[in-house]
Amino acid sequence: MTVRNSVTPRAAGEVNHYDIETDVLVVGYGAAGASAAFAAAHAGARVLVLDRSGGAGGASAMSGGEIYLGGGTPIQVACGYEDSPEEMAAFLTAALGAGADPAKIEEYCAGSVEHFHWLVDRGVPFKPTMWDAPTWVPPTDDGLMWLGENSWPFTESAVPAPRGHRPAAKDFGGKLLMECLSSAAESAGATTLFDTYVSTLIVADDGTVVGVVARNYGKELTIRAPRGIVLTTGGFVDNDDMLAAHAPQLLGHNKVSAGTDDGSGIRMAQALGAAVRHMSAGQVGMSLIPGLAARGLVVNALGRRFINEDTYPGRIGQHALYRQNMGGSWAGDDTAVWVIVDEHGFDDVPEPQRWGVQPTHVAETPAELESLAGLPPGSLVATLTRYNEFATRAEDPDHHKSSRWLRPLTAPLAAIDVKAGIRPPAESGNRRGTGASVFTLGGLHTDLDGHVLDLDARPIPGLFAAGRAANGLHGFGYISGTSLGDGTFFGRRAGASAARRT
Repeated sequence: MTVRNSVTPRAAGEVNHYDIETDVLVVGYGAAGASAAFAAAHAGARVLVLDRSGGAGGASAMSGGEIYLGGGTPIQVACGYEDSPEEMAAFLTAALGAGADPAKIEEYCAGSVEHFHWLVDRGVPFKPTMWDAPTWVPPTDDGLMWLGENSWPFTESAVPAPRGHRPAAKDFGGKLLMECLSSAAESAGATTLFDTYVSTLIVADDGTVVGVVARNYGKELTIRAPRGIVLTTGGFVDNDDMLAAHAPQLLGHNKVSAGTDDGSGIRMAQALGAAVRHMSAGQVGMSLIPGLAARGLVVNALGRRFINEDTYPGRIGQHALYRQNMGGSWAGDDTAVWVIVDEHGFDDVPEPQRWGVQPTHVAETPAELESLAGLPPGSLVATLTRYNEFATRAEDPDHHKSSRWLRPLTAPLAAIDVKAGIRPPAESGNRRGTGASVFTLGGLHTDLDGHVLDLDARPIPGLFAAGRAANGLHGFGYISGTSLGDGTFFGRRAGASAARRT
């Protein structure tokens, strides 16, 4: 998808008439937008939410619904886990990678328990039960899950505690989350206008953002919002021009989006001199089943392991895409990622949790399997020999997989081609693609209250952002639930901040 709409700001002096007037305008109606709309309306502002699609939801509604929360939430306590804001912050600092925002992490972790209660008060249900196995999305309505906290290297940084909080929906919970948040926003008084695409910001002579230019079914609309504009328009994974400029390694892969993450909000703000952060960063969901990976090996095109297979599965994806490409095109035949598992490990994962995945090759010996998979002669034999030698002693000196998952692999053996793709039960269609599903992590630079900052780190008056339109917490790492977590948390901040302006 290529986007070339002009984002040149329009001077307020050139606008003779406003079609709509409100106090606070929220652009984009995903989880961040709904949270911003609720907060602004709850503070007494007139709030209008615009979205280019036909209803609320966006990528948030398509998500698993996990929200990263901790510090001692009632769900953690009910499941028997102790946690603190400090341990949560230590984990996120390590997991979110180089460039993660320390001030936002500290604020988010300190307010995490309160944010849990805020979500519950908005009608989001959480069940006080635990899912204790590697997975992308549990097939149950359990309310708590591990997201890599109990695997190396993060066990070296923080005391492990599960923090993946899930709305009480079986499988993907994003739809339920969005139903609760949008209902709360509208019950608080926010109004909506759908099928409306915002293309341009309207700016006063002093640089204050006072409105937007939008199109609704081909008709231009000018909308005035003197207290503030909150951009919750998502990232830019659907804009190939922006990917080529900032994150070319994400080009050509399956996109985790509703098809509307075109970077429009980021571009509009940049046209005013807004700063951006970490535009090359992206999350990579590999087409592998975490339960199978943990019970086996993940190897590259050279037949070598490159990570502990029980880690957060998104970390496997980032390492595979960014570190194992071997200089070739990811979509070509010169790259590969294989999950190697034996019959016991395969059968140990219940069939519904395999999402239809079947072995690509099956063999009675490692040598035969490496030949079928096209791996270098002797490579997989050496990898399996070393792995099994240490697994008999419940050790993994190379990659530090937990002893819970260490067991020698025995014939028959299977190789699963990650590039063959998977299709979650909640989705339909062909998901072969490249074996990777991606979205962007970079975005607008904001402060703790959601103000968009310029290149001198000064707030642009009247302009706010949250969700994937902003960089938020993230550096170059990612953990499931941190997008919905920081989007809803800092979306609230942005909406309330806009409502306070006079």
